[in-house]
Amino acid sequence: MRRRHRAGVQGQGRRVPGHRRHLRRALPPRRRRGDDRRLRGLAAVRLVANSGRGVLPPCPGPSGVRDFHRQLPGYAPTPLREAPRIAARAGVGRVLVKDEADRLGLPAFKVLGASWAVYRALLDHLGVPLGLSFDALAARLAGRGLVLTTATDGNHGRAVAHVARRLGLAAHIFVPAGTSPARIEAIEGEGASCQVVAGDYDDAVAVAATAGAGGIVVSDTSWPGYETIPGYVIEGYATILDEVEEAIDAGVEDAVGGGVDTVLVPIGVGALAAAVAQWFRCRGREVRLIGVEPDGAHCALASIEAGGIVEVPGPHTSIMAGLNCGRPSPVAWPWLSGGFNLFTAIDDEHAEAGMRALAAEGTVSGETGAAAAGALLAFGGEALGLAPDATVLVLSTEGATDPRLYAEIVGT
Repeated sequence: MRRRHRAGVQGQGRRVPGHRRHLRRALPPRRRRGDDRRLRGLAAVRLVANSGRGVLPPCPGPSGVRDFHRQLPGYAPTPLREAPRIAARAGVGRVLVKDEADRLGLPAFKVLGASWAVYRALLDHLGVPLGLSFDALAARLAGRGLVLTTATDGNHGRAVAHVARRLGLAAHIFVPAGTSPARIEAIEGEGASCQVVAGDYDDAVAVAATAGAGGIVVSDTSWPGYETIPGYVIEGYATILDEVEEAIDAGVEDAVGGGVDTVLVPIGVGALAAAVAQWFRCRGREVRLIGVEPDGAHCALASIEAGGIVEVPGPHTSIMAGLNCGRPSPVAWPWLSGGFNLFTAIDDEHAEAGMRALAAEGTVSGETGAAAAGALLAFGGEALGLAPDATVLVLSTEGATDPRLYAEIVGT
């Protein structure tokens, strides 16, 4: 894996100076319903370098997660696409987009972590060793009346509900106030009950933990005494990176001129980001890892600045609903603080610009899904410490999970 990073982006917990000129250069005017307007909120954009990376946790052994996903009905690798127009606008050599708009029949990557976590949690509950097939597990669960419970901003809860339905189990999903009707309907469409909590995502997590005490809580964030299942969620996301490497080995590399130098990852509570750090760092690959959060819910960035986990108080109201989290998961945090190079925070307008840019490249990406592309365009490669010939992997983590809002922003 080649390294083509620029020097000069340094400083634990320090904001990198001079990035606003790149932001103003790279980001186009906001367009909505044909109305061209100048982008607002430039001062709110943040970039913090993590030069004092901490010690990484021990690397896990083989988990069998990829073989598990391959046996699931409808499994197929998601596309890895080149995005030349985004690359040109960002001032880098190549941009590859991993498109998670259709994953195992759902419009987001979350089902990879949810399916593996549910499977492992149920095996632990039954006292059954690894190796039981998904269908055989469903047969063993018949008549047991188990209920899966979780909190969500949308995609994780829908994924847990989807897996529960496939296994013949009930699911009870808690969502924060302000969750869009489309996301609630999608969860209920999987046969789950969905309850709105008077509070933010972190409040919903607390309610779900209490309500699910009699069943199995499948959370993608952790707290003291509850670490194993969130760790399974992290393991499940490794399939994304396995597929990227396989696509490159199969010929995408010839088209793009080499391997990946940099990865932009949306953070949220940090499970996906932890999976990315784990995958690359445990293979000894010093690619540049850049985290992306909404300004106002920048819990990882704030924690890096503070030198440890802190909470960013709500309300968290970004349209990047899946990233509206006030506190990083403690299980994910060591991989974030020890594995990532940069942390960024962007405004909603930047996510919208990312949605439109991805649409122009043929990728449908929702408000959360387009955060990484939005950050790349907002800062540009130079401010992110990337050389002009760098190859950047952008994780587009969802499709149009709120079709009405997608049409309003993108126009189709």
